[in-house]
Amino acid sequence: MNTIEQFKDQQYINLESFRKNGTGVKTPVWFAQDGNTLRVWTQADAGKTKRIRRDGKVRIVPSTASGEPTGEWMDVRAVVLDAPAEIDRTKNLFRKKYGTMFNIISFFGKVRRSSYITIKIEL
Repeated sequence: MNTIEQFKDQQYINLESFRKNGTGVKTPVWFAQDGNTLRVWTQADAGKTKRIRRDGKVRIVPSTASGEPTGEWMDVRAVVLDAPAEIDRTKNLFRKKYGTMFNIISFFGKVRRSSYITIKIEL
């Protein structure tokens, strides 16, 4: 089942981005589906953000919160979006999916004055 269907009703994906030397770095993250794409909301200065800006080749799999795969890995492309409208769209999708937990995390991000971006994953 190497399709978007495997992500339905999942809370986490394991997102593997790649260092310059080709070494994969796996990170379990929250995500929201937006049509045939997945969106991730993350800090602008996160390692995965830097790696994806450099090279959009990533792998994803539905996973547990600890990153244990629960489906099949997919090779996909990702792009970093930092336009305010894109970030707002992602935040709205996350509010619908994760509710109060997302609002709490978002609040603490504001307190820390963190800057956030969207990672858009094309399936």
